[in-house]
Amino acid sequence: MKRLLTVLVTVALVAAGCGGKQPNQQAAGGSQGCEAGSGRITIATGNSGGVYYVLGGGLAQLISNNTGLKATAAETGASVQNIQQLVDGTYDIAFSLADTAADAVQGKGSFDGKPQKVQALTRIYPNSTQVLVRTDSGINSIADMRGKRISTGSPKSGTEVIANRLLQAAGLNPDTDLQAQRLDLAKTADGIKSGTIDGLVWSGGLPTAQITDITTTMKGQVKFIDITPQLAALKQINPVYDTGTIPAATYGQPADVPTIVVPNLLLVREDFPAGDACAITKLIFDKKPELESVHPAAKEITRENATRTEPVPVHPGSQQALATP
Repeated sequence: MKRLLTVLVTVALVAAGCGGKQPNQQAAGGSQGCEAGSGRITIATGNSGGVYYVLGGGLAQLISNNTGLKATAAETGASVQNIQQLVDGTYDIAFSLADTAADAVQGKGSFDGKPQKVQALTRIYPNSTQVLVRTDSGINSIADMRGKRISTGSPKSGTEVIANRLLQAAGLNPDTDLQAQRLDLAKTADGIKSGTIDGLVWSGGLPTAQITDITTTMKGQVKFIDITPQLAALKQINPVYDTGTIPAATYGQPADVPTIVVPNLLLVREDFPAGDACAITKLIFDKKPELESVHPAAKEITRENATRTEPVPVHPGSQQALATP
């Protein structure tokens, strides 16, 4: 019996040290101090041409350089997929549009009838809805997209959610009234350049590198369109939608373009360790200039907006970090 017990203990110790992520043993919720534990964490970002991906890589490096955690960022399809895989344990932190996150906690939209147990570390910068079309497409409004080849974003992305809502607000059925191309931003850019795609919808920070590439290489052959006529209908779905502007200088356009913006959130599961949540949230604001050097969108991350994540609750560890300057 004694020998058997020794063998079992040895097997358990070996198993505990093997493979995969090694989360620390901090408790979730409550006050556990503001110090991160050790282990590996993963961050779900978005398309490689978007701001989520760029800023997510910067955040991973910031965490790895300043805490006991080793963080890595992963390219994903973005918001909906991020939340689904956050909840199933594939990722530990996820970027998400606030409207998709609201659907998740309320069990609406892509999460029909299944509220997701996620919380916010903080609100970050806003996404601008960027609708770019070829000038030879004959598209001057969302309604003009009927019958056209339009990239609505990666499947299960926040871009796809907004694109479908814009189309519906203009009286179009995304499944039948246009030739929807569910493509990531890199493939979308190739399609716009080659002429196999007439227009695109993209929800991202300003500037988005892939959009810069399109507008630079196709100067005069593409244009942004004003989508604010659809704002009232979108606000009935979720009040988080608001007016914004794509400044002319962002992509070298002849004039500013009115658009619709929506905030972004950093999400975790409810059981994310409180010490980790506190330390990472504090790091984001203490080291914000480092994130700004990774991408200028980080300049729009503010303490004033940090807890404006309704209806998504703020994680208790993050509340602790944000309670003190």
